[in-house]
Amino acid sequence: MSAATPDSIADIHALLAFYAEAGVDEALDDMPANRFEERAPQPRPVDLPAAEVQEHRPQAGRQAPSPRTPPAERPPAQPATVPDSQQIAFARELAASAATLDELRECMAGFEGCNLKFTAKNMVFADGNPQANVMFVGEAPGRDEDLDGKPFVGRSGQLLDRMLAAIGLDRSSAYISNVIPWRPPGNRAPTPQETEICRPFIERHIELVKPKVLVHLGGASAKTLLNTTEGILRLRGNWRIYSGAAGLEIPAMPTLHPAYLLRTPAHKRLAWRDFLEVKMKLRALS
Repeated sequence: MSAATPDSIADIHALLAFYAEAGVDEALDDMPANRFEERAPQPRPVDLPAAEVQEHRPQAGRQAPSPRTPPAERPPAQPATVPDSQQIAFARELAASAATLDELRECMAGFEGCNLKFTAKNMVFADGNPQANVMFVGEAPGRDEDLDGKPFVGRSGQLLDRMLAAIGLDRSSAYISNVIPWRPPGNRAPTPQETEICRPFIERHIELVKPKVLVHLGGASAKTLLNTTEGILRLRGNWRIYSGAAGLEIPAMPTLHPAYLLRTPAHKRLAWRDFLEVKMKLRALS
């Protein structure tokens, strides 16, 4: 049985209207089309002003203009240079020249090779007792620390104080610092370049303090100073060795950052186990 065909122009218009309402937007081809075949994107037509359309339209009796000669190729891009590589070397020289913590603080205050210094309000050097047996190192100051000029004074610092008190410590029996002494804008994570520029200062800081135990607060501190790529949840709770200059070796405990614990209170129990390990290690070394 053959399909019915329209008998008039009115029937054809009605049939096309029916197809349009049904969502049909193209006619069938004589050959089947593979709708799953990937097609290269077609360039979108550019709307030209009417005058330009008339100018580019070939006229009778005139030969179409030959295609324009393509422009000369641009020279290949030069590889990007690292603008702060010299600053890293300069930071190492400055840090090595500091014989005391006061000299190190002065060197850092006068150092202008890190862009973070120009957006921060204060340099956050350290807090606590530099003669303490344990040194805690975080990543970078936050807003409260930037305003106060001391590490861990905001909500995460208040939690850290309670954690210290739980193992019989306070800021008179512990020493606290950060890998980065200047607050990154908006509390963003420091870039790898910023971390490398500041690394010589915190390494010299640890060498001058010579704590018996080093505690890394968070993954950024642990990865930077222990030269590892492991995540903090894998690192935490396991004693590592921090290796410094001149054969310096210090037992190091990576643990969870207090700011992380504020966001994930269920993991406080993990940090509590880490702090108990620190307490037992200090007792064994005293």
